[in-house]
Amino acid sequence: MSPLFLLVQQTNIEEKIKNAPDSGYQIGVLIGTFIPFVVLVAIAYWMYYRAKKREKNL
Repeated sequence: MSPLFLLVQQTNIEEKIKNAPDSGYQIGVLIGTFIPFVVLVAIAYWMYYRAKKREKNL
């Protein structure tokens, strides 16, 4: 995906929460917002752990 496409796809989260039909939708929006960050942190930690382990073995 190109970065331009990702910028176009960004939405206003505050507006979505304000116009939410119920609290379940609000929770879903918040979870959907934070999942990409959690996944990126998990991948970064995994890469750090592997690099640290490889460094010990040398």
